[in-house]
Amino acid sequence: ESSEVRANAPIGDAHAHGAGNRSPALSWRDVPAGTKSFVVTCFDPDAPTPSGFWHWVVVDLPASVTSLAGDAGKEGGSNLPAGAFHCRNDYGAKAYGGPAPPPGDRPHRNYFVVHALGVERVARDHDTPPAAVSFTMLGHTLGRAILMATYQTAA
Repeated sequence: ESSEVRANAPIGDAHAHGAGNRSPALSWRDVPAGTKSFVVTCFDPDAPTPSGFWHWVVVDLPASVTSLAGDAGKEGGSNLPAGAFHCRNDYGAKAYGGPAPPPGDRPHRNYFVVHALGVERVARDHDTPPAAVSFTMLGHTLGRAILMATYQTAA
């Protein structure tokens, strides 16, 4: 859930790259038994690349954490809970990077996903690529919560 982004609705400019670029507040509940950590991601499968676009990857969130405040995606990780950190996104930043589809392109879907994992750690450091995080999660995912919202840049 999010108090700032609604499912199946447009994302506000406050969360878009080049505008506010502020990560939205997120919260989750009904955590699967055996959860030892969470990973939070934001992914755009509609980006004009062969592999989509990773906007945000937060790893090693303790199992006791069930929310992220707005702007938790701030560069440097100072707004993240202890032990958690950002992996480099596809903008090259270790932070949240909001949506920015090409001007005039169709609305892009942005999937904010909370992954409940049965392991405490999935990344070595901030430079672990999103694809490697995703691969490592593969056999350890106990459940997911998905919030999909859209963004379109004006022509």
